Amino acid sequence: MSTVAVAQKDEELNVLVSTQEMIQIALNKLGYGQEVYELLKEPMRTLTVRFPVRMDDGSVQVFTGYRAQHNNAVGPTKGGIRFHPDVTEDEVKALSIWMSIKCGIAGLPYGGGKGGVICDPRSMSFPEQERLARAYVRAISQIVGPTKDIPAPDVMTNSQVMAWMMDEYSQIREFDSPNFITGKPIALGGSLGRDSSTARGVAICIREAARVKGITLEGARVVVQGFGNAGSYLAKFMHDAGAKVIGISDAYGAIHDENGLDIDSLLERRDSFGTVTKLFKNTITNKELLELDCDILVPAAIENQITKENANDIKAKIIVEAANGPTTMEATKILTEKGVLLIPDVLGNSGGVIVSYFEWVQNNQGYYWTEAEVEERLEALMVRSFETVLHTAQARNTDMRLAAYMVGIKRMAEAVELRGWV
Repeated sequence: MSTVAVAQKDEELNVLVSTQEMIQIALNKLGYGQEVYELLKEPMRTLTVRFPVRMDDGSVQVFTGYRAQHNNAVGPTKGGIRFHPDVTEDEVKALSIWMSIKCGIAGLPYGGGKGGVICDPRSMSFPEQERLARAYVRAISQIVGPTKDIPAPDVMTNSQVMAWMMDEYSQIREFDSPNFITGKPIALGGSLGRDSSTARGVAICIREAARVKGITLEGARVVVQGFGNAGSYLAKFMHDAGAKVIGISDAYGAIHDENGLDIDSLLERRDSFGTVTKLFKNTITNKELLELDCDILVPAAIENQITKENANDIKAKIIVEAANGPTTMEATKILTEKGVLLIPDVLGNSGGVIVSYFEWVQNNQGYYWTEAEVEERLEALMVRSFETVLHTAQARNTDMRLAAYMVGIKRMAEAVELRGWV
């Protein structure tokens, strides 16, 4: 591959660059000037921290972490914290911008935030993970808080990690702070329905997209790439809805059965990180999984899984992004030209931040809702968001990704102008 080709491929896969391009196009279509783009193309604040953690063997390891806060013109910033060996500053910046778009689409009073630590929790003991979580909170404590920036779980973090972080923050501030963080255990002020909220939102989008494409969900062939929190819950929702989940994958490979997988059995056998394929001999690759003949494909793993290299080989009629950034801009164009209905991540996986908002509201008022109330409110917001983006796409004759960016960025652009920032 030539140097130019390598550079082009790197640019295609750079999530920050592609996000900035989408923001520029969306703002231009909405009629905003260059000064608004200059303000919104990067987070207003990005903190890099390095902190020591004592390991179980007595050694000290120094970790690098980030916290990006995109824009607080609408309200405090909000977004998850991921523990992953591939975390980068550009990735965290892009994710914070995506959170702003998600909140704008759903009409939540937040800007976007995101955090990450470069580590592999799969190789760490439980006490080491706790010390890491607490050390990270101490390092970023000056810029986060219930009215500043509200974290939540993300890749390889969960409610237990949020509990440690909330406890550490409460000790630093010397008062109980359940509204500092969302995705907590129920006993510590978490919301009912939060664990399954991202997948439930994806399932609602699948249902609405299937209606648009005239596909009956019962009997539809579904492929789910990723079997972590979102992927596993979604596979169960689809299975229970009568769809045939014919393929799932994890970090080690994928499994496929044209007659439909036994999802309940897979859920029982997977480990805490969603790994299950190592128990099977006849596995396929993630690439082969993505190219299976199916009705609905759900990328629920990591970024840049569908690119211009494999987009023409995708056979799904509907793609709903449960992961952040699984499809590049070039691939989106190719898929749209093929007639694939692609529901972008900023809409498809927004159920998590919506119920995180519900949790924050419940913490602030000290009154907690039933799971049925949470699900009812989530349903209403997801359907409204889907219809708004769909109508925008139809009215503007554009794909769903650009339409979602236009809907999501508009409120923030209005807010920065009203505040007199531009």
